[in-house]
Amino acid sequence: MPMDSDTDPVVALVEIWTDGGCRPNPGPGGWAALLRFGARERELSGGEKQTTNNRMELTAAAEALEALTRPCTVALHTDSEYLRNGVTRWSTGWVRRNWRNAAGDPVANMDLWRRVLDAAKRHQVSWHWVRGHAGHVENDRVDRLATAARIAVEQGLG
Repeated sequence: MPMDSDTDPVVALVEIWTDGGCRPNPGPGGWAALLRFGARERELSGGEKQTTNNRMELTAAAEALEALTRPCTVALHTDSEYLRNGVTRWSTGWVRRNWRNAAGDPVANMDLWRRVLDAAKRHQVSWHWVRGHAGHVENDRVDRLATAARIAVEQGLG
């Protein structure tokens, strides 16, 4: 991925696909991201012993955006409507209400939402929803990586 100084201008498009999940929910979970810049690709993945699907989806996006070492134009693809809607629709209200949701309760997963939003600030990100398990090659790939990360956690390897 682009790895020059922060003073460089925004570079050409970096495409990112993310996924996360756990079984059961909540339970052991895994997340994954695929970053593509031209012909270069990088896979990221990890997991947690006790988590939720939503936390893993958010972690995947945060890790992917944080892996970019200089400002980029990013097309981030996710099968999580929670992630996409949170960033593109709900977050402005949460911030305005001091991280409270419409009901006045603290926003769930606030730590990860802040991490995703902070990581996204450096970049020009467009957020794209893709249907999961619908034969989309890159989405299926990150799904397999996230599942492998979850299994590694279950087996004490991750």
